[in-house]
Amino acid sequence: MTQPDDSFESVHAARTPGSRKLFERASKVLIGGTTRTSVFHPPYPAYMVRGEGCRTWDVDGNAYVDFLNNYTTLIHGHCFEPVVEALKRQAEAGSCFGAPSEHEIRLAEIICARVTSVRKLRFASSGTEAVMYALRLARAFTGRNLIAKFEGGFHGAYDDCQISYCLSADHVAAAHGPVSVRNSRGLETGVEDRVIMLPFNRLDETVAAIKAHAGQLACVIVEPVIGSGGVIPAERDFLQGLREVTARHGILLIFDEIMTLRLGFGGAQGHYGVEPDLTTFGKIVSGGLPLAAFGGREDVMAPLDPRNGPPPVPQSGTFNGCAAATAAGVACMEALTRERIRELNAMGDALKSRLDEVFRRTGTTAQVTGFGSLLNVHFSAEPATDHRGAVRADRERLERLFQALLLRGYVIAARGMICLSTAMGEDEIDGFVDAVAEAIH
Repeated sequence: MTQPDDSFESVHAARTPGSRKLFERASKVLIGGTTRTSVFHPPYPAYMVRGEGCRTWDVDGNAYVDFLNNYTTLIHGHCFEPVVEALKRQAEAGSCFGAPSEHEIRLAEIICARVTSVRKLRFASSGTEAVMYALRLARAFTGRNLIAKFEGGFHGAYDDCQISYCLSADHVAAAHGPVSVRNSRGLETGVEDRVIMLPFNRLDETVAAIKAHAGQLACVIVEPVIGSGGVIPAERDFLQGLREVTARHGILLIFDEIMTLRLGFGGAQGHYGVEPDLTTFGKIVSGGLPLAAFGGREDVMAPLDPRNGPPPVPQSGTFNGCAAATAAGVACMEALTRERIRELNAMGDALKSRLDEVFRRTGTTAQVTGFGSLLNVHFSAEPATDHRGAVRADRERLERLFQALLLRGYVIAARGMICLSTAMGEDEIDGFVDAVAEAIH
């Protein structure tokens, strides 16, 4: 890399004295100086004060082209005018109520119309909550206790999902897989005993594991494209086989489309042609505000229905279906037409090809996974077809790429994830490709 990692901290500090002061101030009242783990990087993150289109500016006036978009949330970039106008109108009318509003109906209509597997929907305030309720519904509907998930699959902070979403090189080396690893201290005793771990993109092994626990499994939850675990697309036959084995044994199939809804007008499930029983949504459905959703078959969602007395599965959440958030979500989703998704995915596919060519031309051992507007760089010759392949890649070199790009005014995730927005154009793509080429020399 042009910018060695041992000089990043000094160069970053020289560029961002205002951010350093804010971080020092934050550290006095916020543990670790931040309020979520993912935004911290040593020695401290840059503090943003403004965003417009595909760019942000920090407190010191440094400009950045945003190839992260709040971890895939801002599909139209920052300060998208229809969203801003919707928020202004709703703020003047009331941001939230202890009652429903028409915006939640309209947003639910949009999602149900696009995602054909979703007959009925409910909103939540975060992806974690949406997944929690989807798993609870699966257990209520089936009367079974176990769930199954895949290595590298991140489904939020609910205890049952904090198992093996992030493996270390030692974990991968110790076993062919899959392994059950607690990714957080403080989890309930025995939580891993009710979570069956499965190997992503390995259908025969997955089917065998599901059959072995079929009588106890309430559901299988999967990201059609693994997100934080490396942006690894599922193989079509894998998802189709997963659908077949779960249906055969009365196990609910849950698609976590919190990140992948952006990949098709009907989400990733529309792209793959596989319909799950339940789906969780987040990120782009909110227009940039805290909002998520879950939905699916009407009979599976029925335990939430309060019309005939207290529901078997009550749902709470002060900000569920918040008027301001759903108004913003409606504006965002109405602007996300089939054509805009096609254009955005074409831009992403072209970027993937151009990055692959940069790596080939420079003799760099690297690859790009994903498709459409979600990509990830891996410094590895081994094809990354699951989270284990991502773990075996050179993580230190990936960190140096993140640092080098940040100093050049381009933001990606430290784990190598790249996310496009409709606010981008050829100039931003050209600049990004050039910056990557400079960074890896």
